[in-house]
Amino acid sequence: MKLGIGIGWRPEIADAVEALPGIDWVEAVAENLCADHLPESLVRLRERGVTVVPHGVSLGLGGADRPDPGRLAGLAARAGLLGAPLVTEHIAFVRAGGRLTASPVLEAGHLLPVPRTWDALDVLCENVRIAQDSLPVPLALENIAALVSWPGEELTEGQFLAELVERTGVRLLIDVANLHTNHVNRGEDPATALDELPVEAVAYVHVAGGVEKDGVWHDTHAHPVTRPVLDVLSELRSRVDPPGVLLERDDDFPPAEELAGELSAIRTTLTAAATRRETAGRRPVSGPPRPTGRTPGARDRTGVAQTALLSCLVAGTPAPDGFDRRRLGVQSRALAAKRADVVARVAPELPEILGDGYRREFISYARNRPMSAGYRRDALAFAELLLVEGRPADEAARRRLTLWWQDRAAPRPPRRATRLVRSARAALLGK
Repeated sequence: MKLGIGIGWRPEIADAVEALPGIDWVEAVAENLCADHLPESLVRLRERGVTVVPHGVSLGLGGADRPDPGRLAGLAARAGLLGAPLVTEHIAFVRAGGRLTASPVLEAGHLLPVPRTWDALDVLCENVRIAQDSLPVPLALENIAALVSWPGEELTEGQFLAELVERTGVRLLIDVANLHTNHVNRGEDPATALDELPVEAVAYVHVAGGVEKDGVWHDTHAHPVTRPVLDVLSELRSRVDPPGVLLERDDDFPPAEELAGELSAIRTTLTAAATRRETAGRRPVSGPPRPTGRTPGARDRTGVAQTALLSCLVAGTPAPDGFDRRRLGVQSRALAAKRADVVARVAPELPEILGDGYRREFISYARNRPMSAGYRRDALAFAELLLVEGRPADEAARRRLTLWWQDRAAPRPPRRATRLVRSARAALLGK
């Protein structure tokens, strides 16, 4: 299906998206939509004939556990509500622990890379087949950006994607910004990845902005698209004519004219690259040798490895062997900062009550206290900790925080003894 040029629909820019000229389709984060009714903006877009594709972020198909039936049903419901021609998700894990490792479930609040190993590929392929059987429309999966590399990887990104497509028939959502991110952060050549992956399986393409700090590229989706990212888009277009190309923006939204300018730059890049498309096709690339005699237990091994990594990132446990500890520190701080940002949006009263100290206090709280039950519970747990410790120091602010907590959690703030009992119970359950 030919999608054309699109933009990520977000409530903050809904009016701008409706007014932008030349928009053929939009993509909406599936988890931000109700399963039984649509925002009026999306209703109007659909009435105009604009295709809407739901984009999932919470399935965690690269995780050791099989996909949650409830999450799959929710994604299927949103696809049906939108009349979507396909749905998309990510090649990532977003949680770890639980039954496979007899440990508490840890939530990353972020898309984390799976190791490019045969074990991880076996797990991912089985999870993808389960998802495909549960969805009413085709599934496409997106390559993600990563700050850290797994030790002992056995395949390149292109080889991993090629094997995934061959085994499952899944389509690909290629994010050229993520290929650029992995070039800066992990030294991986985007052109090599494009040569190795099956470009004929591309369903559509993401283009997004980011920023480089201290030699690390952060895929922020909150900055303008850079020239290097457009160069990767040009490389892809020289190999294949993608059915769709979409601009993503998730934060720090610019005026509509700036979004229109970025879309124009994307169109110009595609047109220029089409004139020099390689007539000889892809350069031949030999695939990796497939292992023989693999032993069972891929899920268990994957679960242990992912839990160890995520525990290091969100709970302050020691770094697993073979990882770059400096990069793990960068990733850990980035996860804590993202949690602070999301909690501030979910519970805007907290930064209002705590003022300039909110971010510092929350990141200190998050450094070794993993999220396990979503951002709303995270906000309550943060407030509980402050109140138990007699903070904030300002009496009026503490009273406001107490009232906020009472309205959402219980008739009175937790006492220190209550907190200690809860901590002891959590520790026992974690053993």
